[in-house]
Amino acid sequence: MRDHATLEQLVVLSNLESLNAEFIKLNKPPEERLQKLNKIAIEHLNILLTKISVKKLNP
Repeated sequence: MRDHATLEQLVVLSNLESLNAEFIKLNKPPEERLQKLNKIAIEHLNILLTKISVKKLNP
């Protein structure tokens, strides 16, 4: 998966791994972790891709 991921996806994945470790320390159940991580992943990826698109428009 990492071999075919974009830079933005790799950044989000790295952040999710850290967050998952924190959620595990807090004894969050797997279902709750998955829901939270999925929501966070979507939000972060949208933010990164939006900022990159705006950057490309502004030379």
